[in-house]
Amino acid sequence: MAKRLDDMYPSEIVASLDKYVIGQEEAKKMVAIAIRNRSRRKKLPDEIREEVNPKNIMMIGPTGVGKTEIARRIAKLANAPFVKVEATKFTEVGYVGRDVESMVKDLMAMAVNMVSAEMAEMKSSDVDRLVDERLLDLLLPTITEKKSSDNDTAVISAEDSTREQFRDLLHKGVFDDKMVEITSQGGPKVEVGFMGTPSSMDDIQDAMSNISSLFQRPRRRRVSIKRAREIFREEEMAKVVDQDKAVEEARQRTEQMGIIFIDEIDKIASGSRTNGADVSREGVQRDILPIVEGTKVNTKWGVVDTTNILFIASGAFSMSKPSDLIPELQGRFPIRVELKALTADDFYRILTEPANALTKQYEALLGVDDVKLDFTEDGLRRIAELAWSVNNDTDNIGARRLHTIMEKLVEEVSYNADQMRGQTVVIDRGYVDRQVGEVASSRDASRYIL
Repeated sequence: MAKRLDDMYPSEIVASLDKYVIGQEEAKKMVAIAIRNRSRRKKLPDEIREEVNPKNIMMIGPTGVGKTEIARRIAKLANAPFVKVEATKFTEVGYVGRDVESMVKDLMAMAVNMVSAEMAEMKSSDVDRLVDERLLDLLLPTITEKKSSDNDTAVISAEDSTREQFRDLLHKGVFDDKMVEITSQGGPKVEVGFMGTPSSMDDIQDAMSNISSLFQRPRRRRVSIKRAREIFREEEMAKVVDQDKAVEEARQRTEQMGIIFIDEIDKIASGSRTNGADVSREGVQRDILPIVEGTKVNTKWGVVDTTNILFIASGAFSMSKPSDLIPELQGRFPIRVELKALTADDFYRILTEPANALTKQYEALLGVDDVKLDFTEDGLRRIAELAWSVNNDTDNIGARRLHTIMEKLVEEVSYNADQMRGQTVVIDRGYVDRQVGEVASSRDASRYIL
């Protein structure tokens, strides 16, 4: 059984990230230490715990070197609330767009869903039994009526036995495509009202949606048994979860173990420029500052304190530098990690080592059409060399360059796959040069094609 993220030591977290992120050992190490410190803090005595605040991290490096991928993989490992946001999506208060407090609301929403799912899972067997009974109630009257019309009284006398037989058939999926008429319940639990003044259009839209649920009535609809099972399961899950208890637990997790990843933070750095757009960027920084420092944010589930939430920011800083951020915000990210540009050897490792390597993806895709791809050692080395070379000659987009090269490389095979069933395509150095070499060697062509 896989360990939960808050039970893992830094070396174990790094080992998990190594399966998907090549290189960048320093960045993975610092992120792993920061996450482990959250778990350590949780076990401290109360008087010390309040004094220990998370050390926020800023990852700096060119695009395509693994900053966002680290966040994605941490999110998959995390049993703690985790959200990834784009700094460019936010606007200064008073402008049309999302305000920065929405990232905390998104984190709280993630936590509520997570805790509710966990609570429901604990009673999963009870829910499955209730869902089965509701589905059998839909199926058996129809069958009984049909049998009765055929004067088959054996069904009535053996009702319990028949119900169990139908239960077995139901579990085997025999009735999945059968259409039945169900009565779907009204909307979700109504939560109307604000705590204080609504801070964004999102709050107003949520409230209007909740009000509209007051007027929703149960309605009858025809669906398949498979779809009916999904609907009934959602309804029964909602009934078995103590929503107040779930919200309280979610708030605790959000405040004590929440992680917010702010991507593209370099895009709101303004430096010494003072035109209108840059003034707005600085306004977003000023709005983010109290969230990172620690403040109380009103959400529809109650007030959330951001003091102990871990913030991880990342940016390429190709057109700006970290010092272009306002000094107060810089100081709230004391740990700086610089990610290095990828080398040809790194590209080769990316093609061969990760569990989700591109080569494995293309082999699986074309395997669907019974076409086998055989990547040789020299072929993979040549792909890595071309990716590195094109990055050097044009814009450096990191590992994303491999996607463009691989698409060009297998373009012909992908198009003619129906005529190549049962064949094996060997992708060696010569094949790579024939398909991609000419384009890669032409600086003008590679700028537009690769």
